[in-house]
Amino acid sequence: MLAKRIIPCLDIKNGQTVKGTNFVNLRQAGDPVELGKAYSEQGADELVYLDITASHEGRKTFTELVTRIAEEINIPFTVGGGINELADVERLLNAGADKVSINSAALRRPQLIDEIVRNFGSQVCVVAIDAKEENGEWTCYLNGGRVPTDRGLFEWAREANERGAGEILFTSMNHDGVKQGFANAALRRLSDELTIPVIASGGAGAKEHFRDTFIEGHSDAALAASVFHFGEIPIPQLKQYLYKEGINVRL
Repeated sequence: MLAKRIIPCLDIKNGQTVKGTNFVNLRQAGDPVELGKAYSEQGADELVYLDITASHEGRKTFTELVTRIAEEINIPFTVGGGINELADVERLLNAGADKVSINSAALRRPQLIDEIVRNFGSQVCVVAIDAKEENGEWTCYLNGGRVPTDRGLFEWAREANERGAGEILFTSMNHDGVKQGFANAALRRLSDELTIPVIASGGAGAKEHFRDTFIEGHSDAALAASVFHFGEIPIPQLKQYLYKEGINVRL
């Protein structure tokens, strides 16, 4: 059985790490390279860097920052935000990223998944999905949670899987930054319906929440931001706790 992964997520705005609640009310959390380095040393399995305003502002992602991260960090990292075409993917991989995360661009033009997979392999392509539950239905959103679409979470995740995506990174907008636990019922359905790994995002507030998403949500990895950035849950302690709870993690 594959080890469950712990993934700190660094949302980047104007070159700094920021964190909000329900996708708004952002506050500063520090230098992205220094934070990433610290997480790498503490035993994080991977990192995710998201340029959170790139799609909304129509900018290209922060290539120079990616180069600096790659020079300092020795664990795999994924980069997302403002990736719309193969040239963007190529530039970021050349700068040192291991994977790219696509969200709005894939919803607008699903063929982008096929193109990335064909040119760079499935392992490079993470499809991120921001979705909100309303009246029992999960709706996918564009542009960092600003624009609702007519796509449902489960049918879109299945399509991404069929097109060859390597992983699904699902963020529940209802749970984001609220620290009451992950959206485990939706995660379990995703994990059970898909043939690729599912990363849980949105809702981590306690060590138990990580345990629950691995056991109840069948998640392959758990991503969190503020509990790591503000020192609320040190990664070594989290991994020791999960190990004692019978979860297979890399110590």
